[in-house]
Amino acid sequence: MLRRARIARLRAGMRAHRIDALVVSLLPNVRYLTGFTGSHGAAVVTASNAWFLTDSRYRTQSAREVRGFRRIITLHDLWKTIAIRKLTRGCRRVAFESESVTYAQYVSFRDAMGRALLVPSRGLVEELAAAKDWCELALIARAVGISDRVYGEILPLLRPGVQELDMAAEISYRHRRHGADGDAFVPIVASGSRGAVPHARATARRIRSGEFVTLDFGCVVDGYCSDLTRTVAVGRIGREQRAVYTTVLTAQREAIDAVRAGMAASELDAVARSHIAAQGYGRYFTHSLGHGIGLRIHERPRVSHLSSERLQVGSVITIEPGIYIPERCGVRIEDDVVVTSSGCTVLTRAPKELMVL
Repeated sequence: MLRRARIARLRAGMRAHRIDALVVSLLPNVRYLTGFTGSHGAAVVTASNAWFLTDSRYRTQSAREVRGFRRIITLHDLWKTIAIRKLTRGCRRVAFESESVTYAQYVSFRDAMGRALLVPSRGLVEELAAAKDWCELALIARAVGISDRVYGEILPLLRPGVQELDMAAEISYRHRRHGADGDAFVPIVASGSRGAVPHARATARRIRSGEFVTLDFGCVVDGYCSDLTRTVAVGRIGREQRAVYTTVLTAQREAIDAVRAGMAASELDAVARSHIAAQGYGRYFTHSLGHGIGLRIHERPRVSHLSSERLQVGSVITIEPGIYIPERCGVRIEDDVVVTSSGCTVLTRAPKELMVL
């Protein structure tokens, strides 16, 4: 039922954009529409038909997973098969996902399509996927719960002398141990001045007393992601570090309180950014406030001062302000929240008051 509803909504979007056929090749979007979890597949949707294509490696798996689409198992290139089988016959405007198509694929497909006009598209499926249904929300909540649990388990391991790499390995191991499919991304463990690098990868550096450690990680449950960031102090820290932490925490809480369906994503970003700027740290908040999560760790909506989107009921977004002072310290605090008609529901339960270990 959910798959048929998604296809119907996609067709409505195609009509609005005057598209007769859409070739879906971005794998998270293929999964969203068809249920297929493999690494090689595509979907073709027209006004009256829906096909799924893959090769013989996935014959059995696709038969089990794919619903609402006629399956085609091919020995040829998927794009060539679409042309050979004339799956877009009678379609004048055939759209493709520009983010996932190479120029070579485009040229090959264009030459095989004859008179059809190939139209680059972006966001047709993503727009539908931005608002999660009850099943998606349940999977995201499970992923968030696992990451919360892992955070609680690794805190006793954080102490002077421990390598960042060891902490990252513990996170990955414990995610799987508690039922996740794996990490949503490579865990970030950044200690001391390395915390001023927002996406610092774990290194062989050993954690020292008197510094912050930023932990940013998430897991995947049945394809759906979680995303958690906490910054903790190992040993006694100074006045400036405490001030930075308090500023970030207050900004994050104010942003969570401000979430409303229909508000501009840029307006929500401004709530946290204004508070951080008022405390004198504006130039050290160097990224957007957050992003959507789902089958991808970064998806719509983008919660940024540059965003033109509005928040909608059912979207799951991160709220993760940060302050990064080069060569000194960095703090980021991140929760996953579901946008509701009256505000939001915070999925993340890990404590975020300043913790000194």
